[in-house]
Amino acid sequence: MTRFAEIRPTPKKRKIQDPAGDRLLYAFIHVVMILLLIVTTYPLIYVLSASFSSPRAVGNGQVVLWPVEFSLRGYQEVFEYQVVWLGYKNTIFYTLVGTVINVVMTMMAAFALSKKTLPGRGMFTFLFTFTMLFSGGLVPTYLQLRSLGIVNTRWSLLLPGAISVYNMVVTRTFIQNIPGELSEAAEIDGCSHFKYFFLILLPLSKAILAVISLYYAVGHWNSYFNALIYISDRNLYPLQIFLRDVLVLNSVDPSSILDPEEAQALEGMRDLLKFSMIVVSTVPILCIYPAIQKYFAKGVMVGSLKG
Repeated sequence: MTRFAEIRPTPKKRKIQDPAGDRLLYAFIHVVMILLLIVTTYPLIYVLSASFSSPRAVGNGQVVLWPVEFSLRGYQEVFEYQVVWLGYKNTIFYTLVGTVINVVMTMMAAFALSKKTLPGRGMFTFLFTFTMLFSGGLVPTYLQLRSLGIVNTRWSLLLPGAISVYNMVVTRTFIQNIPGELSEAAEIDGCSHFKYFFLILLPLSKAILAVISLYYAVGHWNSYFNALIYISDRNLYPLQIFLRDVLVLNSVDPSSILDPEEAQALEGMRDLLKFSMIVVSTVPILCIYPAIQKYFAKGVMVGSLKG
């Protein structure tokens, strides 16, 4: 006689309801995130709106969220100086060439230090990390650059700081997370370290390459102090130095003007130039971020993990 197994009904899954405490926690997190979003985005919106407003509206503090008395006078005042275009050309050169130098140096150092078979690996790692805590100082650095003959040249803004130790450490950690079997298989097939670096490692490192490239590019684009110290030739000035000159040329001491309305108008014009110059110097580098956004989060997270 055939026996049939007793078929029991599948127990229904109970819906797990979030307790009141979890709902309150989620609500609190959402409120905090919204507040952080407002605090972060409002200054950007205000600067952009003020740059498209009139000097009188900016001086009177009428700009809150949207442009008041729409005007392009701030941008006209900035771009009427031909040196601004020269500054753009120099800054683009420093950003492109400097970023290439930085990325090449960082990748080579990170690849070498990621090899456990590298002789003196611990000593080299110590020497790199030591520079994160101690530096030679401004005067010794200037004397060294002068002895090398690169003061008042483009190289004075490209060679110092050619590698960031922090970025190198992050890149090294990223490379160490790549399975070592790839390197072993490449060596068995007769692939040299040179071929492995260019044909296998670099294609797998697009995420970290995008991240460090953005870091280096932003650093070069915003570079100001080094140019002020090492460069005296105006033809080599980056954009930030020229924008500073534009602001200085348009600054007037309000106390030297007897008419209060005229003093307020000049102060409004000075503030308008500040906002316009912020937009002029910031928007180009911001346009790069959307192109590498898909690599950014992955590169930062993977490079921050210790494999």
